[in-house]
Amino acid sequence: MADPRGQGGQGGPGGPGGPGGPGGGGRGGQRGRGGRDNRGRGPRRDRDKPQSDLLEQVIHINRSSKVVKGGRRFSFSAIVAVGDGKGKAGVGLGKANEIADAIRKAGEAAKKNMVKIPMTGGTIPHQVIGRFGAGRVLLKPAAPGTGVIAAGGVRAILTVAGVNDILTKQLGSNNPHNVVKATMVGIKSLRTVEQVAARRGLKVPEVYGLRGQAKE
Repeated sequence: MADPRGQGGQGGPGGPGGPGGPGGGGRGGQRGRGGRDNRGRGPRRDRDKPQSDLLEQVIHINRSSKVVKGGRRFSFSAIVAVGDGKGKAGVGLGKANEIADAIRKAGEAAKKNMVKIPMTGGTIPHQVIGRFGAGRVLLKPAAPGTGVIAAGGVRAILTVAGVNDILTKQLGSNNPHNVVKATMVGIKSLRTVEQVAARRGLKVPEVYGLRGQAKE
């Protein structure tokens, strides 16, 4: 005769039909936590996305607000530098109501505006001053081991481009928009000695004034 209270029978907590048995819904059953853990989880969405080899640095983020009925409405703008670390770099501007969206838009714009930087070893071939508006940026080649002597947007652009040794100086406005644009103007005006010789129809020694060695 079964126990009228039902505590010691087969349907009790310890029995095969109870909460802890194989057919029960307790933690020890097949439908418990062990069953959920054995199922595992699928791959995350961000792991399925292709990884980009481009380097990205945020130069400046600006927040602006507009007073509307019921409060303020904020929007953000971001300046981002993108490069491959092998001599190519670009700068883009993005605007959105969220910081993440602004950075994403700026990165996409920077990828479309990437330019090739002429390099001699780990530095630039010659000195140049980039000008845009009131901003002026001096770019000067440096000896190996000097490093990137720059700050702000100039340093971000040169770092993602893969320049290892360079001397820079901001001579005009320190507005980040003017600085990065002046830097890109200076980068676009760089030329290697081979490019100059080809444009003038000369040989490389003739560009340096060594006409005797050019004839040999």
